[in-house]
Amino acid sequence: MFDLHGRVALVTGAGQSVGAGIATVLARQGAAVVVNDLYADRAEQVSKAIVAEGGRAIAAAFDITDLDSVVEHVDRAAEKFDHHIDILVNNAGIAEGRVNLPFRQLTPDQWRAPIDLNIYGALNCTKAVLDKMCDAGWGRIVQISSGSARAGQNIGVSMYATGKSGVEGFIRHLAAETGQFGVTANILALGHQKNLESKMTEQMIRDILATIPIGRLGDSIEIGAACAYLASDESGGMTGQTIDFNGGSQTR
Repeated sequence: MFDLHGRVALVTGAGQSVGAGIATVLARQGAAVVVNDLYADRAEQVSKAIVAEGGRAIAAAFDITDLDSVVEHVDRAAEKFDHHIDILVNNAGIAEGRVNLPFRQLTPDQWRAPIDLNIYGALNCTKAVLDKMCDAGWGRIVQISSGSARAGQNIGVSMYATGKSGVEGFIRHLAAETGQFGVTANILALGHQKNLESKMTEQMIRDILATIPIGRLGDSIEIGAACAYLASDESGGMTGQTIDFNGGSQTR
């Protein structure tokens, strides 16, 4: 079940944290994985770890906001694996130099990066792989999002949330357009992840944990497992859906 042998997956922002977990699990399920990151050393490290486990992976360092670069690396990967990309996980979402401030304290030049990355980055990657998926009659697109897209928060992430809200709308419309071609598109909206432990004080982490019913931060391998399902044949009846994966911290 959830066998991905014969599939090729592109995971963006896969050089660390959640993306690395997703890439690792997809490879364990049999997919050949294109490990994207903005930084070559991070992509190489994850790719080498996958290969060391017996999986198939290549590192692909490129900026997903650059459409020409996306297309170039997608074509390279298809040539390397002798198969087009038929699984796309749009995971990259934290812009370089991200600033967390209330909107009224942001300057217009601080608006663009998180929106460009989360919306145009996903558009670029989707555009680069979608025709081949539709022509083949099978494809899986998984968009990693956040509860911030649909819940107002006073924590200075309005621009990040704007990008996530926008791309969630895109994925729902994309699902409606591509279902007839055997291509599904779904969203995993994440809660707080373990990578916060290196960015926050112990007290801040305790305060966050108090809001999460399962009492712990998210685990990248668990997220990878959810992506493996959404990337599999068995998920063919699910498309256009947003799945909250947050330990119960936001319920509706």
